Formats: sequence, C-alpha cells, structure tokens
Amino acid sequence: MEKDLSNYRKIYKKDELLKKNISENPMELFQKWFFEADEFDSVDEANTMTLSTIGLDNYPKNRIVLLKRFTWEGFIFYTNYNSEKGKVILQNPNVCLSFFWGTLERQIIIKGKAEKVAENLSDGYFESRPDGSKLSAWASNQSEVISSREALENKLKFFENKFQSNEIPRPKHWGGFIVKPVSIEFWQGRPNRLHDRIRYSLQKNFEWKIERLEP
Repeated sequence: MEKDLSNYRKIYKKDELLKKNISENPMELFQKWFFEADEFDSVDEANTMTLSTIGLDNYPKNRIVLLKRFTWEGFIFYTNYNSEKGKVILQNPNVCLSFFWGTLERQIIIKGKAEKVAENLSDGYFESRPDGSKLSAWASNQSEVISSREALENKLKFFENKFQSNEIPRPKHWGGFIVKPVSIEFWQGRPNRLHDRIRYSLQKNFEWKIERLEP
C-alpha cells in the first residue's frame, strides 16, 4: 500500500503572532487563544489535547485527553491513576501537552511536570460527572487486557447493581493531574511556511523569558 501526499498544500494566512502584541505571562495568551477556539464554530471540543509521556518501555506515547481546568499554575485533566499513562506519569512526571486548532491555524506546545491534584479537587470534579461516567471509572481497569466486550459490560452491570440508589463515590485510583508548565510555545501559521513561533520559558526567578523561534 502506498499513497503519495507530497502535493497536499495549504496556505496559512488567517492571523499573525507578534511579540509586541503578547502579554508577559503565557497563561493570559493561552486563555485568549482557548476562548477564541472555543467560540469558533468549526472547532470541535477546543479542550482536546495530546498528552505525551515516556513509557515504562522507554518509548514515547501520545494519546488524546480532555483539559478540564486551567489556572495560573497549570493544566488539569483526570484519569485512572492505575492506567498506563497514570503509572508512567508517576514514574516520570515530565510530560508534553499540545493543542492543535487547525481551522485557526494555531497550535500550542506545553512542556511541564505533572503531579496529582488535591483529593478535594478530584472529588469535586467526580461529583459533577454523569452517573454513567462515574460507573465506568469503577468498571474499567484502564489499559488492562480484557477477554471481551461482554466481560466489560458485565463489570459495568455489577457496579450498577452495587451502587443502585446510592451515591457513587470516587474510586481512590481515579483523579486529576495538573501539568505545571516550564515551557509554552505558541505557533501561528503564516504564508510561505514562515510561521510565527513564540516560546515562553520559565526562569529560576519564576519570570517568563520570551523568545521568537525560527519556523
């Protein structure tokens, strides 16, 4: 099987990213870009991001997760701590997040360190989830091999019966991570592949160094 993609072309010309127009803190620019993506009709789930980790086998791995909160400190998502990604993050907290909003010709690349959020934050978010999602958190041993779809659905039925008419508590193995950034790069597509790239790097005095990168 072979497919030549060399003739695929797109001209990027929707916006520009100039250093004189950005703030000193990257979280302000992230918030601006996120709200613009979220309000843009052609962007589906603006909070979709790629999470990259280094696995226990020393291979990098990417997967799509959903951003559920961002603060001045960092970016929060939720998962099963016993899953593959949960285990590798606890072993090596150095991770990368990336957002790509193609219709806006923008991407953001975030390098940072992940750590568990406070239990009360995980409790609060878990309580806001639909009951079906809560039960799935109990039923799924995420990333583990299972014999069949039927076996998975039987596990779900077990927990439906177990928590019938009762409040569904948060499993202790399920909760949030916050990724605290050390570097955030903003990429804006420009004509002739001369894209705008602005990188913020966190310094020892907790101020951000701002640099333009060549495309």
